[in-house]
Amino acid sequence: MTFLLIAIVFLLMLLGAPLFTVISALTLYLLFSNQIDSSAMIIEMHRIATTPILLAIPLFTFAGYLLSESGAPRRLIRLTDAILGWLPGGLSIITLVTCAIFTALTGATGLTIIAMGGILYPALLRGKYPGKFSLGLVTNSGTLGVLFPPSLPLIIYAIVAKVKIDELFLAGLLPGILLVVLLSIFSIQKAVATEVPRTRFKFSEIGKASREMIWELPLPLIVFGGIYSGYFAVSEAAAITAFYVLLVEMVIHRDIKWRELPQVMRKSMVLVGGILIILGSALGLTNYLIDAEVPMKLMELIKAHISSPFLFLVMLNIFLLAVGCIMDIFSALTIVVPLITPIASAYGIHPVHLGIIFLANLQIGASTPPVGMNLFISSLRFDKPMFSLILASLPFMVILLIALAIITYVPWLSLALLK
Repeated sequence: MTFLLIAIVFLLMLLGAPLFTVISALTLYLLFSNQIDSSAMIIEMHRIATTPILLAIPLFTFAGYLLSESGAPRRLIRLTDAILGWLPGGLSIITLVTCAIFTALTGATGLTIIAMGGILYPALLRGKYPGKFSLGLVTNSGTLGVLFPPSLPLIIYAIVAKVKIDELFLAGLLPGILLVVLLSIFSIQKAVATEVPRTRFKFSEIGKASREMIWELPLPLIVFGGIYSGYFAVSEAAAITAFYVLLVEMVIHRDIKWRELPQVMRKSMVLVGGILIILGSALGLTNYLIDAEVPMKLMELIKAHISSPFLFLVMLNIFLLAVGCIMDIFSALTIVVPLITPIASAYGIHPVHLGIIFLANLQIGASTPPVGMNLFISSLRFDKPMFSLILASLPFMVILLIALAIITYVPWLSLALLK
């Protein structure tokens, strides 16, 4: 009966049924079949709704969408081009950096491909980069910002796994930089091999681009300086970010008209609403699984067959890459994290390091062939066949998997800044 139920759930997901309805129905069935009052699910939703850090999700998302609808991406590309454009592969590095920043602010990798890809993909082609390389670069760059604060997946993981959000913000920095650096090295090598032309370095252009972006540049210092100096909490930082971005983009730059504001708010809150309804329903299921001691039974089963922490991490990486292929990152976090965290703890894996392993796997899984969600988004955005996207992504996937191995087996990367 259990296997039949699991098969039905996966079939419904593959057929495109809304995930929260599948999870909610499964939870209510399990509660009813075990004679547990269904209010247990509502209690769990109420607990999440009263979590103080939850306020950060809609506020950071709103700020990210305001930036995406404004001229900030264009100004950021101009500034990074002025600073890095003279390097071999400079434009490809600019693509990696801007996409990482954009994803960190919006929390949506698919949105980065849609919004930034429309600017960067044609620019790469005009810059004489090979078409296959350009396609793979833009498709895989969309996930890079997941490990950088204030990424929404970082916040969701902190809520679900009950770890300190400020520690998770710090832990993601070095692994995130590693991903960008390794892909940058590959991009430089590709640009040199294909003799991609460079732009001339001009101090005057840096000055002009900096003046254009003078109001956006202090934002990271204001937000993260305030958090780590102890002046305000993460939720307060989110409110300050939203207000500051609103002031800069609508009052100072006037990139967004006041009549356009409701539309931006609607877009951002649709994403937030989707995240919260999945989070609430998934945590109801999680609560049942914990009461039924499913994690403990799973841990006993795994420990009976796997004694080495090294082998456990290998299996965990394979499992999470598969999960990242078939589920969006928010659903995966709320469903899988509560099952895995007690098992990982038994193998002596630091909970913060585990969080970075989780997020690194899921972000790579989103672009992993054959069914990674970002491949479908990129195929639609650039009107390219799926097979072309898979071929273009393979070299990037190899590099990302090498980086994943380093992140997994060198915990210092995740924990160094916490000391």
